Order: sequence, then C-alpha cells, then structure tokens
Amino acid sequence: MSITSMTLTALCDALKRKELTPLEVVRSYLDRIHQVEGHIGAYISLEGENALLKAEESMDRLPLQGIPVAVKDNICIENRRMTCASRMLEHFVAPYSATAWQRLERAGCILLGKTNMDEFGMGSTTEHSAFHETHNPHDLTRVPGGSSGGSAAAVAAGEAAFALGSDTGGSIRQPAAHCGVVGMKPTYGTVSRYGLTAFASSLEQIGPITRTVADNALALSVMAGCDPRDGTSVAHPGHFSAQLGMDVKGLRIGLPKEMLAGDVAPEIRTAVLEAAKTLEALGAAVVEISMPTVKTALPAYYIISSAEASSNLARFDGVRYGSRAADYADLDEMYVKSRTEGFGEEVKRRILLGTYALSAGYYDAYYKRALQVRTLVIRDFRQAFTQVDCLLSPVTPQTAPKLGELADPVQTYQGDLYTVTANIAGIPALSMPCGRDEKGLPIGLQLMGPAFSEPLLYRIGHALEAALGPVTGEVHL
Repeated sequence: MSITSMTLTALCDALKRKELTPLEVVRSYLDRIHQVEGHIGAYISLEGENALLKAEESMDRLPLQGIPVAVKDNICIENRRMTCASRMLEHFVAPYSATAWQRLERAGCILLGKTNMDEFGMGSTTEHSAFHETHNPHDLTRVPGGSSGGSAAAVAAGEAAFALGSDTGGSIRQPAAHCGVVGMKPTYGTVSRYGLTAFASSLEQIGPITRTVADNALALSVMAGCDPRDGTSVAHPGHFSAQLGMDVKGLRIGLPKEMLAGDVAPEIRTAVLEAAKTLEALGAAVVEISMPTVKTALPAYYIISSAEASSNLARFDGVRYGSRAADYADLDEMYVKSRTEGFGEEVKRRILLGTYALSAGYYDAYYKRALQVRTLVIRDFRQAFTQVDCLLSPVTPQTAPKLGELADPVQTYQGDLYTVTANIAGIPALSMPCGRDEKGLPIGLQLMGPAFSEPLLYRIGHALEAALGPVTGEVHL
C-alpha cells in the first residue's frame, strides 16, 4: 500500500513506530500532488518546499506528528494567502492563524496548501471559484461538490491525509458524499470560528474531511474545544473517539420519511435503505418518523444565510478590505466598481437577496418569518430525538452532476435540501459513503444526532463502515 493511500490512523501509527519519517510522508504527498493535481485542480496555493522544511523540523511525541493537511482557502493561516477563491481577496495575506489550524499545527500537522472552493463558500459545485474549476476524482467530467470541493477532492485523490472544510449548509457533507469520503459538520460551537472568513455566522462550522470515520474522530478531537477568542465556542464533553468499536445494539435510528421522498434518485434511496437494514442486522431498531418542517427549511436557510452574507460581506468595499477598482470618479463609484469587479455572480446574487430580505419593507415578510421557521425546525429535531437516538438520511438527492450541468441557481439550491436542516438546528451531522450508483459514482448517507452527540455518530458510522466494507475504493488517475 502506498503512503498516500493509507488512512490517517495508520499513518500516525507508522510515524510513531518510526516505520516512516515525516519527510518521507510529506514527499510522497507532494509527489502525488505533482502527479494528479493537473487533472483535479484541488488547490489554490501549495507549500512545496515549506512543507518539506517543516517535515525536517518535525518533533517526536506529537499526536499528529508529520501529518500533511490541506486547508480550505477561507481559513486564515498566518503569512499565507487567503483568497476565499475570490478576486476580491486575490492578494490578501492573513495576519494571523485560525484557532482550528493553530491546534492542528501544535499537534504536529504540516500544511500542504490551501484548497479551492466556491467563492466565499457560496455554491455547491466548486465551479464558482474565481480561479479554476475542481474536478471529481471519480469522474473528471463531474463536479466534486461544494463549497469545500477542493478539500474533498484532495482527500479522495490522495493529495492530503485529511483536509479542513467549512459547512454553512452542507459544504463539508455534500462534497464528501460526491467524492466518496467522510465529512463531519460538528455541533455549532464545537470548533472555534476564529479565523474563518464569515459567510453566515449563525450557521457555519469548521470540520474535517477524511477517508474513514475513525480518522475523522481523531482529527476533530485535536481541533475542538473552547476558545476565548470566539464567544460561540464551547467545551465539548468527552472524547470523540470514545465510542468507536462499541456496537449499536439497542440504538434507535430514525428514517425521516420526508427525506426519502420526492426527487431522491432511486439508487440513493436504495443505498440508504440498505444501510438501514445493515444497522438492523447489527442490532439497532430502525423506525420511520415524520419531520414536516424539512420542506420549509431550505427557503428559510437561503433567506437567513443570504441576509447574514449581505451584512458580513459589507466590509469588502475596497477601503477596509478587498481589491479597489483602478478607475473611479468619486467615492460612490469606487464602492460600486470595487464590489462589482471583485465579487462573482453567485456572491452578488446572494448579497442582493439578503439585502432585499433585510430591507425595511420586507424584513417581517422574509427575514423574520425565516427565523420563525428556524425555531420550528429546531423543535422538530428536539421532538424527533425524544423518539430516536439519531436520524439517517441521504446527503444529496442526486450523485455528482457533470461540470456545467447545473446552470439554474434554483436547481443548485435544491441539492441542499437534506443538509441545511442540521445547520439551522445547530446539530452535528456526519456524511459517509454507502455505495455507488450505476455510473460508479459515490453515494453518501447522513447521520444526524442531538447537540454534542458526535461520539455517538462516530460510533454508528464506524460500525456501519465496518459492516459495509470498502464502497468507493482507491482513485486511480
């Protein structure tokens, strides 16, 4: 087995036993990037020699000593470019590091590079990057998902041992599903958002993308914890790997009927139901439940997230942050030209939508009503978790579409139907592969649990992973 096809846990064990050195590991990943990156386009910037120097200096007895990591390019790393895949920040260099990265670096991780994404996290295909498209490693004619598509593609293609993404409405889980890897959107507050460029502050979380469930639990254990620089962060009770290896006997798994109806592709519905049968065979009880607010969550999400984006992105005006237009007659024209030239079409679309929803004449009709729907969604989940321990659903209604296939924004937004609910409710959600469709494309399932139930989700996911066996396999390019 090649170094770049090893799991994170296997790499850590080999490094601790000194069967591998950090330099060997980093060099193997850089060679792999050199081999496949021209086909994938997972990265915006690469470290190269800096990564090798870090590997030579790597210290013993660190939890993730010598592990090469990719980081989504909306997460700050001191003295490194952070573009958010936007012309607005093309030349911005971060003056400080995000807490999540600081904790990984202290644990021994080595940065390989910053990954491609949909501009400012707004998109579901990674086609909305200002720089280039990213391709799905399982089929280069298809999208990897988004907005953390570069991170998911890097892990799937063996270009990183694991990667960081951010999830506002499914931006970790959806690309993880499309690329056949594991992604976790933690409970809101589990990982500090300090150093994450704000898109929709009440919804987004940093989380890991890995090859296996155990890898994911290990990565999140290092990143999580209270941060005095982020007032929304909390101390997480317990260790994320604590329940790995425990069986699922006696657990109750809920199947929300609203998430298995409608436009879900037959092969995705079949794969998720087969996973439910596997859990039953392992001793869990699977019950169908109803969550009537699921259908209202998507429009509420897009109003709330766009309103927060309108507010958060107001700072990028060519004065305080962002590129400034070269030619303008007065201050107003400078603002207009700088933002028009700096932002892409999808970002401008959401700023306009959010500004409209927050305007005096429409605040009550749109934004206030969306917040009321959010309360109903939260109540729906609380009620569900009085009946079951976790929920099982598809991640997406379809497998990865072809590049350029989703030209209609509304059609793209519909793909977030099953993921936005977890962000609205602030609960953890785990995406993991559960099969392939007839084209050989990965299919993902989603496990959602009550707040701070990540150890339980990892326990169920790990048991299911062991029972299903390898379902996506190694990518050969």
